[in-house]
Amino acid sequence: MRLDDFDPNDIDVGDASRGGGRGFGGGGGLLLGLLPMIGSRFGCGGIVVALILVAVFGGLGNLGGFVGGGGQVGQTPAGTARTATALCSADAGHKAACNAFASAQDTWAAIFAKNGQQFEKPGLRFFNGNGQSGCGAAQSAMGPFYCPTDHDIYLDTSFFDELANRFGAKGDFAQDYVIAHEFGHHIQNLLGTSDQVAQVQRSSGETAGNAASVRLELQADCYAGVWAAQNRDRMDPGDLEEGLTAAHAIGDDTLQQEATGRVVPDSFTHGTSAERMHWLRQGLQTGDPAQCDTFSGAI
Repeated sequence: MRLDDFDPNDIDVGDASRGGGRGFGGGGGLLLGLLPMIGSRFGCGGIVVALILVAVFGGLGNLGGFVGGGGQVGQTPAGTARTATALCSADAGHKAACNAFASAQDTWAAIFAKNGQQFEKPGLRFFNGNGQSGCGAAQSAMGPFYCPTDHDIYLDTSFFDELANRFGAKGDFAQDYVIAHEFGHHIQNLLGTSDQVAQVQRSSGETAGNAASVRLELQADCYAGVWAAQNRDRMDPGDLEEGLTAAHAIGDDTLQQEATGRVVPDSFTHGTSAERMHWLRQGLQTGDPAQCDTFSGAI
């Protein structure tokens, strides 16, 4: 995907590595306001050990936004003077993340404006190995994640290597999908969808709570597709296939099968490979957020 024009003056980028980054206030709140305190994820844990632990101790939903995670809420030291330009230019992974983040921000700001809705910009926080977020610890094993407490997306760009080398999801669009999915969680937070799912999880049993989480994650996949559809003129041949490969690689059933040799549907929190591919394609084909209603009817 041809994304190479982020404006460092228009995006909020920071360093959340331990010993760096801006200060984050304490306070309550689970990752996404709904997932177990172990974490959440966008699409793949990235680390086999993490996958096994999650599969054994409560399902793949503990991995994070795409795969990310949250821990107990804490604080980081005072902020850094590093600029968005410096962070986004650190390497190819950082630059790709900033480009996708900026594109998603512009796209969703325009969609909200068209619908007469109030848009709030999120932040993009990089960390290396270990960091701190408004939702607690940020660790590479969690994968990328969105924290609703501070409205920030957290990313250790080594996840892109995991995605390509361990999960076979290569290409720039696979990386863009990671960011777009996490941005989708920000949209859900702004619209109140995350709070609604959190309420379901608080008032229901584990199985019902997991099912609600699946619908939330699939909607974020669909929102990622909406972003791509709104930027179709920047897509290259093969981008769709890269995205679908990534979506397949991070399905709960695929991850569980690879990690433990068995599949436990009641523990799913992000959806099967087929479901994730379907909703990414749904967003891409329609370009309409209204067509991303994963909460009505079958998924």
